[in-house]
Amino acid sequence: MAQQPGFDQDGGQQVDGEFIDDVTGADEREAAHRERGTSRPITVVGNPVLHRECKDVTAFDDELARLIDDMFASQRTAEGVGLAANQIGVDLKVFVYDCMDDQGVRHVGAVCNPVLDELPAERRVLDDSNEGCLSVPGAYAELPRPDYAVVRGQDATGEPIAIQGTGYFARCLQHETDHLNGYLYIDRLSKRDRKDALKQMAEKEPRYPVVAND
Repeated sequence: MAQQPGFDQDGGQQVDGEFIDDVTGADEREAAHRERGTSRPITVVGNPVLHRECKDVTAFDDELARLIDDMFASQRTAEGVGLAANQIGVDLKVFVYDCMDDQGVRHVGAVCNPVLDELPAERRVLDDSNEGCLSVPGAYAELPRPDYAVVRGQDATGEPIAIQGTGYFARCLQHETDHLNGYLYIDRLSKRDRKDALKQMAEKEPRYPVVAND
């Protein structure tokens, strides 16, 4: 997910028996991933890998660890707050995030095979803030999403994890899970707003390397 204009920006332990601690050591963990990784160009809307559901992660091995490192490096190059594997052309259900919540707390982690919880009606309070995407560079649009999200999946070793987020971080978790199911945020817009977002993209040069759609 693209960082909002003007938005400032050892995990894996269970908190309260359910949610991981993705806050402790966030700076050091992100830096270690990024320094091991190699930045890759970002795929943009129209690339087929972005428009179909990705394959499940089944091998929790060194190759997956290298992919996650490369994703953190690519995310930093593009100044994003979340990145899905298909955004660097890899057909696997994994995303990484480095995202501040609305209280200014930094969350850093990686999720394989993510699934969003269905929220009860009383938790579905919609936030209609702007949303952007590294795969739709330069474009932003208002998109209502629940301001609370829980995503469940596996970590890089295959262990089950659960993550909760509110506000901006909740939006990030939903946005990245959408990616792995073959949806961009513009797919959730009206035809008019989608057209406007694509126009914004066409009028701006990406500030990071992208894969051209031939």
